[in-house]
Amino acid sequence: MMYPAGPGSGDSPEGFSEQPRVQPQIGNCTAQTLDAFFTCRKNALLAKSSSTQVEGDFAMAPRAPDQEECEGLLQQWREEGSSQVLLTSSEGPLVDKGLAQSSLALLMDNPGEQDAASEDKWSSRQLSDLRAAENLEEPFPEVLGEEPLPEIEGPMWAAVPMQTGPQFADCAVLPVGALAAEQWEEDPAVVAWSIAPEPVPLEEAPIWTFGDLGQLQPPPVEIPYHEILWREWEDFSTQPDAQGLEAGDGPQFQFTLMSYNILAQDLMQQSSELYLHCHPDILSWNYRFANLMQEFQHWDPDILCLQEVQEDHYWEQLEPSLRMMGFTCFYKRRTGCKTDGCAVCYKPTRFRLLCASPVEYLRPGLELLNRDNVGLVLLLQPLVPEGLGQVSVAPLCVANTHVLYNPRRGDVKLAQMAILLAEVDKVARLSDGSHCPIILCGDLNSVPDSPLYNFIRDGELQYHGMPAWKVSGQEDFSHQLYQRKLQAPLWPSSLGITDCCQYITSCHPKRSERLKYGRDFLLRFRFCDVACQRPAGLVLMEGVTDSKPERPAGWAEPVLEEDTVEPEPVLPRTIGTIQHCLHLTSVYTHFLPQHGRPEVTTMPLGFGMTVDYIFFSAESCDNGNRADRRLYQDGTLKLLGRLSLLSEEILWAANGLPNPFCSSDHLCLLASFGMKVTSP
Repeated sequence: MMYPAGPGSGDSPEGFSEQPRVQPQIGNCTAQTLDAFFTCRKNALLAKSSSTQVEGDFAMAPRAPDQEECEGLLQQWREEGSSQVLLTSSEGPLVDKGLAQSSLALLMDNPGEQDAASEDKWSSRQLSDLRAAENLEEPFPEVLGEEPLPEIEGPMWAAVPMQTGPQFADCAVLPVGALAAEQWEEDPAVVAWSIAPEPVPLEEAPIWTFGDLGQLQPPPVEIPYHEILWREWEDFSTQPDAQGLEAGDGPQFQFTLMSYNILAQDLMQQSSELYLHCHPDILSWNYRFANLMQEFQHWDPDILCLQEVQEDHYWEQLEPSLRMMGFTCFYKRRTGCKTDGCAVCYKPTRFRLLCASPVEYLRPGLELLNRDNVGLVLLLQPLVPEGLGQVSVAPLCVANTHVLYNPRRGDVKLAQMAILLAEVDKVARLSDGSHCPIILCGDLNSVPDSPLYNFIRDGELQYHGMPAWKVSGQEDFSHQLYQRKLQAPLWPSSLGITDCCQYITSCHPKRSERLKYGRDFLLRFRFCDVACQRPAGLVLMEGVTDSKPERPAGWAEPVLEEDTVEPEPVLPRTIGTIQHCLHLTSVYTHFLPQHGRPEVTTMPLGFGMTVDYIFFSAESCDNGNRADRRLYQDGTLKLLGRLSLLSEEILWAANGLPNPFCSSDHLCLLASFGMKVTSP
């Protein structure tokens, strides 16, 4: 590479006369090579000069040396030896090391004449000299009898594919040092949650082709991100359940369920201050969508429950892609002006839909329920393989929701959860009054052992007088002077839900379903005393109202029954207590078994916490001496396995969430279940 000519030919520095440029005619080496060499030598001499004025002017307006200067510089170079000049030139940005070696070797060996080449030919000549230098049997320092020059240490560069969309179309050259947190030799979305890859032999490493340079093979980069973000599969199928209780044997219908808050793009852009630690490229939807889809394909769940699903992304990309993967999807957008919602997807080869119930928590006119959060409840019938014969499996109720985030409004969270539980109670209730197996999952915006969490797990909560912020346990507002406290009743009777989280119609059937009158019963009142009396104010009309009906002979006078009209049922309202009877327990224990550290599903502002859950129905059992918590054992639904979560320290090592491998600010939850198969 040469310094370009100055901005004007008349801007020559003081002490250097302006002369017409003369191209030395030397051998097969081009004149541009000599110009680069002489300019390098001249800059080295000027650097030793004591005149700062000359240095500054020359640095601002470099020009090509004249013929006399060229001959003088060449003679000085021959006298002093080539090693010092080459070392000086290699330290500056003027001439590449390999190019300097090949060009000067040709200069010493071929002193003939050649016409000057144009600037566009210079680049091709430079590449040919570079290739020639690589193919020389002896490097240039050995030709001159000098010792080989030490290689200059610098950043190592590798060609890495840049992901601009679902496909990898372009490549860019980036320093390996800048990719300290990335491993691009395989898909970054797979590294975070797949099995550690086998070492790739050097000859099988990916190769990218560049024009006029042949094939460039990137150097191997060992970045153990699969170790940092490693998530183990905890198998309970051959072990006692999570509470240490033995499980019964027998045929089971097995399936997997994933719950995942995938971070709506609109919400991410509205709260961009939460993602300043992320590189902008990994926050683009095209990048995140590819990662999310590969994560779905890798774990391949039978039921997929998603939160924060942006509506346009769902209809344009997610739903078509999931449909191609074999899913049938249901979506419920949040009410109002919100652009995201919840989705529940299932594989029709494993389940048959019985009913789907979207749930809206917004109730116009109620200040307690004026938020736009929603939920979805599906009733699915498992499809048993034909090889098992005449067997049956109970239906499965799946509920998915995203509860209000506001940490100060625990009263709203409890009311929203009561509506969801009432809907689940209605959908999952069987004819005998019991409930089919239930799975309730989603982003509940509440931490473990908070009052809301304990209410779902234990089935009861005494809330009267409780500060509203304490319900979810997300933040501590005890220092504030004014604190909203929960008052009984928590919601009005007009909501139509009892304190047991059941719809009124479920507890008290409508009267119209009980009181049915037949024709014979109604005819008994045709000639009753009331029917034979003239009403007061009746207009007298001849032939119409002037005659009095007479009771036929033998017509028995009807005996009127007492009024059997029952008053409207009065809702039994407990004082400051809400309950439910669904018997739910959590898939996760919320503490890592190896280290005892808390599990983390999200990291808002760098603080790890658990707000995402998968609850499933189980049978309660004796908890011994522990009166504060209810224990469960496997019932119709058995937990067979789960995907382990991570600790806050591990996510800190991966630069938090999102990162190049996890494209959401939440981790996915995955569990495997088994349902009892019964014979008729």
